Amino acid sequence: MTGLKKWNLVQSEMALNHPWCKVRRDKIELPNGQIIDDYFVHIRPDVAIILPITSDQEIVFVKQYRHGISDFFIELPAGGFNPEQESGEFAAVRELEEETGYVASKVKKIATFYDKPSKDTNRLHLYLAENVAKRGKLKLDITEEIEVILIPVDAVLQKILKGEICVAGTVAALFLGLNLVK
Repeated sequence: MTGLKKWNLVQSEMALNHPWCKVRRDKIELPNGQIIDDYFVHIRPDVAIILPITSDQEIVFVKQYRHGISDFFIELPAGGFNPEQESGEFAAVRELEEETGYVASKVKKIATFYDKPSKDTNRLHLYLAENVAKRGKLKLDITEEIEVILIPVDAVLQKILKGEICVAGTVAALFLGLNLVK
């Protein structure tokens, strides 16, 4: 039995309620009785990430600009979704086609975990798709300008170690998913 105690939520209000950003402002009481007036929580949609592998054992990545860091990143296709409106599997397959033009006929769930539970509410849902093929149509969002990159499975670990692939959800999906590939 653990002696850990949950924090007590005293008050909560939406500090920012915008389609692109939702922030909740909580007043909390810690187990030691101390009050924190301004504990901000980002209300974020869940994210579906897909690890797409071609029949030639190449992984389909996207390279795109990320304004928060002001740089370009190599990532697996991914996108936000509302679990009450669509499944993570559907969102993963949809994002794969929209961002890359590749389609998956069979998808396997890898794992679900929290992104940053200290300040964010969302979960990451990871999926594996083998034998993907380029048969679909791109449908990029207004904020997306994407370069599709194919990287051999055998070259991925070195790219992670060199920092060329360095986005946490992508790295987690690669390590977890590639262990499932035959």
